[in-house]
Amino acid sequence: MFLRIFFTLITFLILQGVCLAQEGGGPPKKEQSMKSKRKQRKEDKRKWKEDRRNKRAEEKKIRNHHKRIQTKEVRKRMKRSKGKAIRNNAHQREPFFQRLFQKKRGKGSKQPKEKASKSQQK
Repeated sequence: MFLRIFFTLITFLILQGVCLAQEGGGPPKKEQSMKSKRKQRKEDKRKWKEDRRNKRAEEKKIRNHHKRIQTKEVRKRMKRSKGKAIRNNAHQREPFFQRLFQKKRGKGSKQPKEKASKSQQK
């Protein structure tokens, strides 16, 4: 008798939770047309591009100012150091995860992909 009442009570509680979960008690959803969503995305993208452009211009100004305030000898040393760094890093393999997840290129996939030097990338 006790078990029957216990199981009835448990099933009642479970079914009550399911019934409550199916009611539309959430916040009302705003219906937007596809055109307004597209316009919003386009506006956000335009704003993002403008911010990115301004940020890059500011970083370029900072770099140029940093170079301009150096003496002639320091600028030469910086140039030599940069060239040495590019030469030392040019012969290194790609990082492990880049090699692991790169697309296969058919029969020639065993050969490593040629890595463009940093001077060519810019």
